[in-house]
Amino acid sequence: MNNVYVSNIEDIVQLLLHVGGKRTVVIEGDMGIGKSTLLKILKKKLPDHVACYLDGTTKDLGDLFIPDLDRQAGCVSFLPNEQFGVHLGKPVILMLDELGKANPSVKNALLVVILERMIGNQPLPEGSIVFGTTNLGAEGVGDMLPPHARNRIITVRMRKPTSEEWINNYAINNDVHPSVMGFVKEFPQVMQSFTEVSNPDDNPYIYHPKRQANAFITPRSLECASDILHQREHIPDDTLTGALIGTIGERGALDMMAFVKLADKLPTLQSIKDDPSNALVPDSASAVCMVVYRALSTIDRDWVDAWVTYMKRLSAEAQGLFAMGVKPSTYGKRSLVMQNKQFTKWAMDNNYMFASDKE
Repeated sequence: MNNVYVSNIEDIVQLLLHVGGKRTVVIEGDMGIGKSTLLKILKKKLPDHVACYLDGTTKDLGDLFIPDLDRQAGCVSFLPNEQFGVHLGKPVILMLDELGKANPSVKNALLVVILERMIGNQPLPEGSIVFGTTNLGAEGVGDMLPPHARNRIITVRMRKPTSEEWINNYAINNDVHPSVMGFVKEFPQVMQSFTEVSNPDDNPYIYHPKRQANAFITPRSLECASDILHQREHIPDDTLTGALIGTIGERGALDMMAFVKLADKLPTLQSIKDDPSNALVPDSASAVCMVVYRALSTIDRDWVDAWVTYMKRLSAEAQGLFAMGVKPSTYGKRSLVMQNKQFTKWAMDNNYMFASDKE
């Protein structure tokens, strides 16, 4: 597919919100890029809907419906699995995950759900959204939808996030370790798709179907690496490195450990809070980026003033990095930073214009 016609996760959410109530959209994309996260995002957008998750790889035909005798009517009806949510009487957001890997009989049984919005003989509640996810066929992990199924759906390709998108729209808001964010900032190629790399040796960090690898980097495995690093104080470095190798691959783990060592030289958060005018300012640009990312992830109303005082001692590029991290509407701490008088004054003095949030 032409790269012009692939979409990021935010644009796919809009497609599902406005089309998914009438037509089923199936999102295909590289493994581990957050396709399953779409259900959580949609639930936040539609709080009155019930989020329902059905994993196609774990279901046989008999798991979808079971026969129910209606002796009075003299017939057999079918009761649907509770995971469809139809029994709740509320609009649902039904995610058919790993649809391309489902058994053929399960795929066929789900076609009526996909096209007719019916679970057996029960219609989905008005306003329900149905969508599916699947991996790229070229990944070689068993995803396939037959032509008669594809003709019933809208298929869109979801691209990997760029390094900046992943850091600003996801990592900062989800307690990802600063060393992981610094690593991704320094090595943006970890967010490449294998479809952009003809020779697998050109990018040793990512999954490539032409290369055998036990572990590799995806947004999902980066979050796993973050969970490991958050426990660093309890784990010897050799064991930590081995765990990272088993999570993101040898090349990625060894490079990430360089950022772990760099993190040891960062000023502590407490030193910035207590004495922002004298707290250590790192020498390297990579270390400064990690300080900024750590602040974006952990900042609280009580020490925004101290942070702004410290931030003014950093390079103009680092100050801009913090400002660009605050700017997205998806940033969870946007309001508390932008309503701070010192930050507002700094933003005006430095020609950063933000629309103030209202609480």
